[in-house]
Amino acid sequence: MDDLILKLHNVDAVKFGEYKTKNGLISPIYMDLRVLVSYPSLMNEVSSLIYKTVDAKKLKFDSVCGVPYTALPLATIICSRHDLPMLIRRKEAKDYGTKRMVEGKYREGETCLIIEDTVTTGSSILETAEVLYKEGLKVTDAIVLVDREQGGVAMLASKGIRLHPVISMFTLLDVLLAAKRIDAQTAGDIRTFILANNTFSAKHENSNGSPVVKKSRKELSYGARAKLPNIHPLASKLLRIMEEKQSNLCVSADVTSCAELLQLADSLGPKICLLKTHVDILQDFTLDFTQTLKALAEKHNFLIFEDRKFADIGNTVKHQYEGGMYQIASWSHIVNAHAIPGPGVVKGLSAVGQPLDRGCLLIAQMSTQGSMATGEYTQSVLKMAEEQADFVFGFICGSKISKRPEFIHMTPGVQIQAGGDGLGQQYTSPEEVICNKGSDVIIVGRGILGASDRVETTESYRKSGWEAYTKRLGQTGQ
Repeated sequence: MDDLILKLHNVDAVKFGEYKTKNGLISPIYMDLRVLVSYPSLMNEVSSLIYKTVDAKKLKFDSVCGVPYTALPLATIICSRHDLPMLIRRKEAKDYGTKRMVEGKYREGETCLIIEDTVTTGSSILETAEVLYKEGLKVTDAIVLVDREQGGVAMLASKGIRLHPVISMFTLLDVLLAAKRIDAQTAGDIRTFILANNTFSAKHENSNGSPVVKKSRKELSYGARAKLPNIHPLASKLLRIMEEKQSNLCVSADVTSCAELLQLADSLGPKICLLKTHVDILQDFTLDFTQTLKALAEKHNFLIFEDRKFADIGNTVKHQYEGGMYQIASWSHIVNAHAIPGPGVVKGLSAVGQPLDRGCLLIAQMSTQGSMATGEYTQSVLKMAEEQADFVFGFICGSKISKRPEFIHMTPGVQIQAGGDGLGQQYTSPEEVICNKGSDVIIVGRGILGASDRVETTESYRKSGWEAYTKRLGQTGQ
């Protein structure tokens, strides 16, 4: 993938400057994939990658249609190589001959897969789909080489079409930045532009159903984010819990006895969205304890997060997660992992966790003084999460690192009184974390465990975190 992105840049298919897009915006980046026709080997490589995505997604269809004109040669190569029926959509009907808008053989009720080169609003795919609809065909899926991440996925989902991007704009920027093809300022300016110009709002469409271009992007509430079409199911569940309980508080239950941990879960459970555990510090652990903890989580509507920090090769973490004395996958909704071993650590965890509807957070930043989880490392974590979003749904971080609302950001080291503990831990206030740094969940340990009245103090943190969240929504006009 990275190599292909660099090749696209080499042939000037990725341009930087000021370019007017189809929807009227002046964009600092432009995807000119028409040049691919002059580079047959690269066009073949792009076509192969698109088909691999089709195959990996196990999409079902009877024919393929490329959006005219850039995607037509891509569709032609794919159909010729894999013996797939192809249809051609005309942009205008001929005034002679058959006068058809769709060329090729098809039967009413069949399903056609649409292929596109670049998506901003999704309108070109929708226009093609509407022509196919008039011929009695169905369209359920579309593949795009580059998604500019400006609302096309959501708009098409609202019309019943699942869009499957091969490359996201943010991934493309990350690769070009890492290869020093662009500088950090350019990447940052483009990210800001993309995020400020989301083109789709489900509540605001033109009378003809096409998306409205918005001038700025407002903060989505937890509840609204839970309904996003591509959000991880566990992230959606957590956001719904947060909205229902008006709590973005995770309590870090760093205690050494099962009885005390269960007492915390029962007494503090009504006020929290997450309970974070360190199961390996429990001196009297048994599997019976995990069954009671699961029951309390269901009773009080919170999720369990085992702070295991997996950091080994895929095969090893698979066994650590699934087996051993703790059998973490059987009772913890969420685990976390370091990105240091590479994508294999997530693949190993995913092999166990996905069938159980579990999810993973990647550690992008840490709250300890002198942590090396910063800069390029954090950006590498972000890229890994974007590429494995079927299992990774968020981050442990000091501040918001991704603008994609599907990702949840959780920040440890939170106390109402900011400061440090003399052992390297740095504490930040709930308002600073939620309102100013843009995180979603505050993780509080000693600020609650060290209080004389843990229940009252938990309520204080819940209220403080929620007020910071509502203040943040107010600042963005939500």
